[in-house]
Amino acid sequence: MADKLRCLMIGAGGMAGGFVRNFFPQFADRMEVVGLVDVKPEPLAASGDFLGLPADRRFADMAEAFDRVEADFCCIVIPPAFHKQAVLLAAERAMDILSEKPIADTWEDCRDIHRAVKASGVKMQVVQNYRYNATMLTVKQVLAEQRLGRCNYLMGRFAADYRVRGAWGAFRHEIPHSLLIEGSVHHFDMLRNLSGANCEHIAGWDWNPAWSSFDGESSGHFVAKMTNGVIVNYEGNCSEAGVQNSWHKELYRAECEGGAVTVDSDLVVRTWEKLPSGLRMEEVPLVRPQYEGHNAIIDQFLTWKEGGEAPVTVLDDNIQSAAMLFGAIRASEGNCVVDVAGMVGELEK
Repeated sequence: MADKLRCLMIGAGGMAGGFVRNFFPQFADRMEVVGLVDVKPEPLAASGDFLGLPADRRFADMAEAFDRVEADFCCIVIPPAFHKQAVLLAAERAMDILSEKPIADTWEDCRDIHRAVKASGVKMQVVQNYRYNATMLTVKQVLAEQRLGRCNYLMGRFAADYRVRGAWGAFRHEIPHSLLIEGSVHHFDMLRNLSGANCEHIAGWDWNPAWSSFDGESSGHFVAKMTNGVIVNYEGNCSEAGVQNSWHKELYRAECEGGAVTVDSDLVVRTWEKLPSGLRMEEVPLVRPQYEGHNAIIDQFLTWKEGGEAPVTVLDDNIQSAAMLFGAIRASEGNCVVDVAGMVGELEK
């Protein structure tokens, strides 16, 4: 059997702790964590103990970890504001990268990351786990096969009750554009995925209700035109007191020439087909892959490292989702329509 791939884990608490305890153990025959980084001593100790790492493989300083640990790739699961530092350190050492989304917390940092990765030639995949849930794989299949004809427009809704301070993790209540940076990055990527195209232009606003528990903008409504002509509509709300469409239970509806396909908080995929006899609703059996969510992404990345084909959500693809995200911020701040395709085009200059 080939040697296991060695991972330098950047992050130990929160979602990073989920990688360490829940995701990576399922791939123990293919990889191992050989170094761990976190600025907070408590999660560093807890996750380090879980992994059985010796003290000299636990680091509070990211640069020191990259200097002292020999690894085949790094996994970056820390707040987006610190992604650029980690990626640049990895690129300097020709170390491949698996990173949580968003790529970074500013478009300028996304641009710098893209240029550094391209210049170094390292592999980089961004975690877009929602693409690989059974419900979304099923909706995608219905649309890709055009069972209801061509797509006209798409609706996406995320609504969660985070009215208590800290309910969505403390830092998300403190950063600007919290809905977009930490939430909509998932949903914009999904709308790209379902439409089968990239964002061409986007318009709309994000804002913060007076009764919000957030310091930054926590609600948003946006409309985007995709490069294939499909229009997408997005609603996001982190102060939802009514009907919930929170994580893994978002609402998506695709209106097509012969009907519609929907998924809602009940996690049932339905098609609504227009027939001469009337409207027929059917529940669609869910696609059941070997791996779902984060596990699907990790499997794809390891397979890529092992010589297999590149995943869908590589950096060159995911920069399109980042451009849609930061185009939305520009649209809201500038009260204008933003040329997202132009933003991506500027990366090559």
